[in-house]
Amino acid sequence: MNWKIGKNHSNSLVTLVTVLIGFFPLGWCDPQWVAADDLVVDVLLWGGEVIDGTGGPVRTADAAILDGKIVMPNAGDNVTAKWKIDCRGLVVCPGFIDLHNHSDGEVEKPETRAAMNYVTQGCTTMVTGNCGSGPIKVGAYYDKIDGHGAGTNVAHLLPQGSIRKAVLKSQRVEPTEAQLEQMLELAENAMREGAWGMSTGLIYVPSSFASTSELTALARIVGRHGGIYASHIRGEGTSLLGSIEEALKIGRDADVPVHISHFKAAGRDAWGLVREATRKIEEQRSQGYQVTADQYPYIASSTSLGATVLPSWAREGGGKELRQRLVKDRDRLLPLISKAIEKADRGEAIRLAKYEKSPGWVGMNLAAIAKSTGQTVVDVVFTILMNGGASVVKFSMNEQDVRHVMRHDWVATASDGSAKLPGPTKPHPRNYGTFPRKIAHYSLAEKVITLEQAIRSMTGLPAKILSMKDRGLVQAGLAADITVLDPNAIRDTATFDDPHQYAVGIRYVFVNGQPAVVRGNPTGTLAGKSLRFAGRGN
Repeated sequence: MNWKIGKNHSNSLVTLVTVLIGFFPLGWCDPQWVAADDLVVDVLLWGGEVIDGTGGPVRTADAAILDGKIVMPNAGDNVTAKWKIDCRGLVVCPGFIDLHNHSDGEVEKPETRAAMNYVTQGCTTMVTGNCGSGPIKVGAYYDKIDGHGAGTNVAHLLPQGSIRKAVLKSQRVEPTEAQLEQMLELAENAMREGAWGMSTGLIYVPSSFASTSELTALARIVGRHGGIYASHIRGEGTSLLGSIEEALKIGRDADVPVHISHFKAAGRDAWGLVREATRKIEEQRSQGYQVTADQYPYIASSTSLGATVLPSWAREGGGKELRQRLVKDRDRLLPLISKAIEKADRGEAIRLAKYEKSPGWVGMNLAAIAKSTGQTVVDVVFTILMNGGASVVKFSMNEQDVRHVMRHDWVATASDGSAKLPGPTKPHPRNYGTFPRKIAHYSLAEKVITLEQAIRSMTGLPAKILSMKDRGLVQAGLAADITVLDPNAIRDTATFDDPHQYAVGIRYVFVNGQPAVVRGNPTGTLAGKSLRFAGRGN
């Protein structure tokens, strides 16, 4: 891979005019843009190729950091810096914003709060509370983060499933009027405490037990505060189109922006449906509604084995009730599990990522486990579920579908992963490689999208989706969340067989102006903080 950047700037007059024209849209009347005898900054990133996160073209420019904010020196400024970093041949861009992250618990733990597997990808902000799961006392959660710091900033979504569980446990019931009021009050409190919107996980218990009208009632609260409705929709297989329509209807009826989480078509019999789904989304967008999505750049997903092979009614009530059901209703569940396994290439498409009962099975697919133990694949599944379940990686997407989704300018990049430490498990490589993979493989190598588009999908676009005003762009006055990457070296090294490998090619990362990665090495700094949404009515 050889991505050549930079031009011959021997003509100083042309260079000055070019730089000034390139800077005008970013607010050149700011006092920091006025030529001065001496501009003193903390960090000067000089000579780099700036991709500012708007999707606009790359330009050669200096960027600087002063008191945790971005400064864009004028070409005529005499800049004095405590720390000068030569960025020639490197790309200077906004820090990456992971719209869909599951580090809710990890960011509170001493061993994982530095989020090394994310800062080494260039991430400076993670959005938690996804798929309907996570803390619902948003203010208290933010306070904990600010009390000990984090490797990245953290923005939180109100998790609808956790709200339902707080009021209705894990039962498949309709709420009474009083119970719905309780949920609405919890949603109101969460939004007032700085949640950026609400998420659902409509294949998971108990999120899946909510009706469309219940979801719409909660989404109205979110919409009144200016937040988003982010949904892991009810079905990503053959029911994709109906599930997309439900999300779009909630957006219309609740007057709330809709965001489709990890947008895809899962399963061979659903391949190609994303094309009709994108047409549905674009039709609603053409009518003035805000509809967006995110995507991880892989053909495999990851979740629990139970959610992969069992209907939601079988998972009602939690693990104890599930195990009782596996015994009592085995004859009823057997054909359902068999069908799910058959669709997953008879078990070959499902690998164990984490299974504490038999760690030797981790990394093996279900068919291979069955062969090694002399059991049927269905028997293996029953055994695992009876022993507390397992995390799995499932190969279910089509490469052309992934590329089709990626090309849309309303699709952001997100990992659907969490902060990790290397260990005996074999999680999805997206935890370590999502953002470098999008850049190195799909943009620079395969040319599916331009580098400017790729970087916008992980910076300016997610900031716009969230209505985040102070991050996502390399622009004067914004928070100094900055990533500097080497376009000739960046790549993901994590694989499905060996996932605990950090990405390479990210040279520098600054979080709120503090160095989180220096010359490719993470510093371990905990400069991240809670980002609290100041929406309407807050």
